[in-house]
Amino acid sequence: MTRQARIPALGYALLGLLHPKPASGYDLRKVFSSTSLRSYSDSPGAIYPALSRLARQGLIVGKIEKGRGIRQRQMFRLTSQGLAELKKWVTKPVTREELISGQDQILLRFAFSELTAGRAASLNLLKSVQTAVKAHLPELREELRSVAAVAPASGRLAFEFGVRGYEGLLEWVSYAIATYERERKGGSL
Repeated sequence: MTRQARIPALGYALLGLLHPKPASGYDLRKVFSSTSLRSYSDSPGAIYPALSRLARQGLIVGKIEKGRGIRQRQMFRLTSQGLAELKKWVTKPVTREELISGQDQILLRFAFSELTAGRAASLNLLKSVQTAVKAHLPELREELRSVAAVAPASGRLAFEFGVRGYEGLLEWVSYAIATYERERKGGSL
């Protein structure tokens, strides 16, 4: 395949869901409609075109299988190229831009990381998030000091909400890292 087209978050979500086992478009739609992945559209107009794009990119393949009765369905599975792309996405370092605009995607990467690339990759991803948050928080706190001097209470409180969100993320990431490290010392990692 030539130059890789950009894969949107929905594409990576589909790759992650197809990693453990093949699934039909209908099966994938059910996951999107009945789990915390509800933020992605479960409409056929979103899922099937996304599956087609992934297939054109060589990241998944579809195979028609007999279903119940006379019905047939297409089962999709990851290709080796699809698995490599998923691993690359899961293990890439977290950037400041991604931290600011894509925390949902970071969490999606983390959710798929252990099954896709192993527990060490999950720990590395957490440490990357921790590094990015620690670098970003001082900037936010400084900006809050500037805003607090001129903004009305509602503006200041809204900004504080954002700062506290990052502080909460840092607290959770530190907890998750400690959990992985404790399990590793116990022989689980």
